[in-house]
This record gives sequence, C-alpha cells and structure tokens, in this order.
Amino acid sequence: MATKDKEQKDQRESKKGKGGGDKKGESPKHAHAGAGTPAPTPRLRTYYQNTVRERLSKQFALANKHQIPGLEKIVLNVGLGEAIKQPKLLDKVVEELGVITGQRPVRKKAKKSIANFGLREGQEIGAAVTLRGARMWEFLDRFISTAVPRIRDFRGLSTRSFDGRGNYSLGVKEQMIFPEINYDMIDQIHGMDITFVTTTDRDDQAYALLRELGMPFRGDDKPIVVNA
Repeated sequence: MATKDKEQKDQRESKKGKGGGDKKGESPKHAHAGAGTPAPTPRLRTYYQNTVRERLSKQFALANKHQIPGLEKIVLNVGLGEAIKQPKLLDKVVEELGVITGQRPVRKKAKKSIANFGLREGQEIGAAVTLRGARMWEFLDRFISTAVPRIRDFRGLSTRSFDGRGNYSLGVKEQMIFPEINYDMIDQIHGMDITFVTTTDRDDQAYALLRELGMPFRGDDKPIVVNA
C-alpha cells in the first residue's frame, strides 16, 4: 500500500514539473515578448538627431557640430507650503511626480528656519525630479503632444520666459493636465515649475531648438533678442 501511494505521489510531482506551475490552476510563467531586447530609441530624440540638428546648423551657420544646441535636462519642481502642517500631502506629491516622470523624485528641505511661517531648517517642503537621456526625451514628447493641449484656455506658451542663458521655464497650474494622473485619486490640486535646460547660452538658439522640437509658442509675443 505504501509503495502504491509513493508511486502516485511521484506521478503528481512529475505532472507538476511538466506543467511549469507549483500551485493548482497556476499557469506557467513565461517572459514577455520584449524581454531581453533593448528599449526603443525615443521618437523625439531620433527626430532631433536626423532633422533638427541640420536645420539649426543652417539657421545659425554653425560649422562645428558641437556648437549645435541640444537639450541637456528637464527639471520638474513642486513647492508645497502646506507640507509644513500636513506632511502627508508631500507623500502624495512625490507619488504623483513619480507617476508623471517614471523616476523617483527627490524631497526638498528648507535651508533655513522662518519663525513667521512656522518653518524649521531641514523640514521637507517640496519635491523635484531631474530628467536626462531617454526619459527626458520621452517626457518632452508626452508633454508637447498630450499634456499641453489639455491646458485650460491654452493660447500658446510665452517666449518671454527665457533666463538670458538659454534656459526656458514655465509654470503648470494643475497636475491634471498629465493623463497619467487619475482625477479620482487626487487629494489636492497643485502646480509645478518645469525648466528646460539647453546646451547653449543664447536665448535665440534655445528658442529655435524648442520650437523645432514642437514647443507651441505664441506667435504674438516679442521676438527673442540675441544675447549680447
């Protein structure tokens, strides 16, 4: 009897091994179709390399390819004064920034104490993300093609927000313009500052770069003045 029970047990284990599952009803685990393959090159980076660089080179008569302006990084920053009294709100902001960018945000701390605001040095009051490489290009693509058209009463981005050193900053009033954010899961509406850092120190070149990449600037603004 004991020998028969042992044979039945061996048969069950053999079937389990062939099926690939350890539990009853569990399907065998297989790697997805894209496992082991490199991530595809961001669409906007390919467009910049194949089209935008040549246009900028001709527009500004740049013989040296290293002089052609490019995008170095994108910085997203959220300042949350309410975090002084409600620290849990900052946890939600960090989570939302992570969903929007696909990268873990860095919590920002106060550099000094301000008694009138009840602020202590070292207290967390914001979060920021710095995007480079593929994630930077993917975010820019999503921002231009998906997020910007969702801005309420949008009439184009101002050309007057360049800092004189080739960098462009803009403010977003609501995080809901990003489709990755679920409206029903929002605890509080907040804005953020987004800075596009380029490799050039000239505003006119930075403007031309962002415009060629698809940034929807307003046409009625004053033209960019070449830096002295």
